[in-house]
Amino acid sequence: MSALNLDDFANLIERPDGGVRRDAEERRARLAVPPGALGRLDELGEWLAGVQQQVPVRPLERPRVVLFAGDHGVAELGVSARPAGGTRDLVRAVLDGASPAAVLARGAGAPVRVVDMAVDCAPEDLPEEVTRHRVRRGSGRIDIEDALTAEEAEAAFRAGMSLADEEADAGTDVVVLGDLSVGGTTAASTLIAALCGTDASVVTGRGGAPIDDLAWMRKCAAIRDALRRARPVLGDQLELLATVGGADLTAMTGFLLQSAVRRTPVILDGVVSAACALVAQRVAFRAPDWWLAGQASGEPAQAKALDRIALNPLLDHGVTAGEGTGALLALPLVRAAAALAAELPVRD
Repeated sequence: MSALNLDDFANLIERPDGGVRRDAEERRARLAVPPGALGRLDELGEWLAGVQQQVPVRPLERPRVVLFAGDHGVAELGVSARPAGGTRDLVRAVLDGASPAAVLARGAGAPVRVVDMAVDCAPEDLPEEVTRHRVRRGSGRIDIEDALTAEEAEAAFRAGMSLADEEADAGTDVVVLGDLSVGGTTAASTLIAALCGTDASVVTGRGGAPIDDLAWMRKCAAIRDALRRARPVLGDQLELLATVGGADLTAMTGFLLQSAVRRTPVILDGVVSAACALVAQRVAFRAPDWWLAGQASGEPAQAKALDRIALNPLLDHGVTAGEGTGALLALPLVRAAAALAAELPVRD
């Protein structure tokens, strides 16, 4: 296996076609619907034209939900409302169609793909197609030890890249990206604090299942300890992910970058996908042009990351369920923009 060189992404990732986007703007000016009447849907339609490299755009007919799953050792400190090692139950709920994300995906006609990168359970507890990319059972406790070894980090990153290629080759025209994790928001907040140069208290939120004040203080202390370990490795993004990320976050970062290489648009969900997007932006500054922020989750770290990436969330409904739920809520809006841009007639 050849060595992984993240610098290659900066050369491989191009921006969506600006010329095609200008053509879309000109076409929009000739629609019978007055300029501005469709609000942000116009902006989304023009963005999709650049992504798809065509005017008018194609309706979005092959969406896919991809959820990266993993347990985080830092959850042992009581930083989450869910029990440490509880990601298996989240995965089972999605597979059984009983989670909010599963219900929304079903209604949207979007198949769900769950990818176990580091769930803390026996592999035979989950289907083989879910566990085939797993690199370890649970990621390390980032306040005192690395989340991954260097070899595990590279394997996870490559797994994310491979999955992005599979989706592109399958004809997926938009990916809804989310995570299934216990302790994942702590790792994500650490990454964001490290890359934005802020203190732990600025990024520590209450998580998807809100925590009480004592748990918040434990979470803040864990992030502060993890930050001390993160700062010396800020110059190497893969090492940073190995130090304070985790297998699921590392795979998600590889997925985002390779999706940009393959020109596959991605809708981000909450703070975990925002953290991975921020790491990916450090690798390739043009990559965020291929992503949309689905919703504002209320997590302070997510707001800071999206501001740094310059992505404006499509929705703000106070949804904290995670698991891709917020991004799924934004999917109908993006599909509506595509349908309007594709089907509205132009004036003679």
